[in-house]
Amino acid sequence: MKLAARFTEVLRHGVALARRYPASTALLLGVVQVFAFAPAAVLTLGVVTLAGLFLLFDEGTPGRAARVGFAFGVGLFAGGTYWLYTALHDFGQTPPWLALLLMAGLVALMAAWYALLGYGSRRWLLHAGPRRWLLALPGGWVLVEWARSHAFTGFPWLALGYAQVDTWLAGYAPVGGVYLVSLAAAVCAGALVTWVRGDRRHFQLGLLVLVSVVLGGAALGRVAWTQPDGAPFGVAVVQGAVPQDLKWSPAQRDATFALYRRLSVPVWGTPLVVWPEAALPVLAEQATPFLREEWATARAHGSAWMLGLLSYDGQLDAVRNGLLVLDTQRSPQWYFKRHLVPFGEYFPVPAQVRQWMRLASLAFVDLAPGAEQQPVPEVLGLPLAATICYEDAYGSDQLAALSTARLLVNVTNNAWYGDSTAPHQHLQISRLRALEAGRFLVRATSNGISAIIGPKGELLAAAPQFVPAVLRGEIRPYRGLTPYARLGGDWLVLLMAGLAVLVGGWRR
Repeated sequence: MKLAARFTEVLRHGVALARRYPASTALLLGVVQVFAFAPAAVLTLGVVTLAGLFLLFDEGTPGRAARVGFAFGVGLFAGGTYWLYTALHDFGQTPPWLALLLMAGLVALMAAWYALLGYGSRRWLLHAGPRRWLLALPGGWVLVEWARSHAFTGFPWLALGYAQVDTWLAGYAPVGGVYLVSLAAAVCAGALVTWVRGDRRHFQLGLLVLVSVVLGGAALGRVAWTQPDGAPFGVAVVQGAVPQDLKWSPAQRDATFALYRRLSVPVWGTPLVVWPEAALPVLAEQATPFLREEWATARAHGSAWMLGLLSYDGQLDAVRNGLLVLDTQRSPQWYFKRHLVPFGEYFPVPAQVRQWMRLASLAFVDLAPGAEQQPVPEVLGLPLAATICYEDAYGSDQLAALSTARLLVNVTNNAWYGDSTAPHQHLQISRLRALEAGRFLVRATSNGISAIIGPKGELLAAAPQFVPAVLRGEIRPYRGLTPYARLGGDWLVLLMAGLAVLVGGWRR
C-alpha cells in the first residue's frame, strides 16, 4: 500500500510538472518515441509516448497545443533522423552549415504537421471524453502521418505503425497497411488516456477497447491471406560492403569489380543471385564487358542474376537508378526507380546552390525517375515487385505489381548513413512491406542489413553489417492478395480516420 501511494504521489508530481512545462515535456516524449523504432524497438513505448502527447493536447489554447505538437515533432525527427547529417556532410560533401540547415528544414517541416494536429485538436475537436480520445485524436494522428508522408515529395519515415511490426498490432498490416497499424496503436494510446482522465465507467471502456484492439490484431495475424505457389528455391545475396567514401574513387574501381566477382564464385549455381543497389561504381554501359563475362558464368551454372546499376539513357540524356534482371530464359530486363530521394538523387533547389549540394557519386547530373507504369520483371518464371532503396517506404506504390508478383525484391545502399540507426529503421520498414503483401522479400544492401524476410514479416536471415558477406537462404513464391492489396491501398484507412475525426469531434 505504501509503495502504491508513493507511486501515485510521484505520478501526480510528474503530471503537474508536465502541465507546467508542456512544450519541454512534448520534446522529451518525441525523443523517447524514437526508441520505439529499431534498433531499440521497445515494443510498448510508441503507444505510451503518444498517450502522453494526447494528454498534453487536452489542455490550454489552440496555440499552446500547436507548440506542444511542434515540440514533439522536433524531438521525434531530430532524434530519429540525425543520420541525415552523415549522408549530407560526411559522404555528400555538403558544408556543415548547409547540412545542418537542410536537416533543420526537414525537421521543422515534419514538426509542423504535428503542430497542425495540436492546433486542430483544441480549435475544432473540442468534445471531451472518450469520443475525443478514442476517435478524434487517433484519426487525426493517422491523417497527419499520411499527409506528411506524401506532401512536398513526402517523408514516410518513423510512421508509428512500423514500430509495431513485432507486436500483435502488426496483424492489421495485411488488412490496411502501415497506417491501419498506426491507427490501431493510436486507439490504444487513446484508451490509456481514457483510463487516466475518465471516471470508473470510462476506465472500463478504455480497458475494453484496448483489449479488443490488441486481440483483434492477434487474431488477424493468424489468418493466411496468401498461399504458397510453388516449391522453395535457393537465393544468395552478395554484400560487398565497400565504404561509401571509397566506392566512387577511380582507384577503388577495379578492386570493387574483383570483390563482387570473388564473392559470387561460390554462389553461382544458386537459382537466384542478387547484388545491391549501384553495386558497381560505373554506369551500366561502361561495365558491358564485365557484365557479359559474369552473366555467361551465371548462365552456365543455371543462376538468374539481379543487380543494381546506374544507367544512361541517350534519348533522354539522363541517368537513372535501375535494377537489371538477367534471367536464364529471357532477355535482359530493367526496372528503374520511380520515387527519388530529394537532396540525394535530385536537388529541388535553384541552380545557384547546387554546387554545394551535389553528391560525390552523382556530381554530374540529377537522376531521372523511371516511368510510373513499367513492365513487371520476371525471374525464374516468377513475376516480382521490385523497389530500389527508399521507395520501399511507400507501400501503396508497389500494389499495382502485386496482382501478378510472386516475390518482393529490394536493393539498397545504406552505406550513406554509416553506423547509425537508419539501416535498422529501413529493415523494419521492409519487414512491414512483406507483411502487407504476404510475400517473401529479398533485401540486398551494399553494407547491411541484407536480409531474407518471410511473408509474415519475420526476419529469417540477415548478414552482418560493414563486412563483405554472402547471405544464403530459401524462399518460396506466394500467390493471392491481402485485403490491403485487393482494396487498393490506403484509401480505406484514410476514410476510417476521417470518419473517426468527424464522429469524435462532432458537437451538437
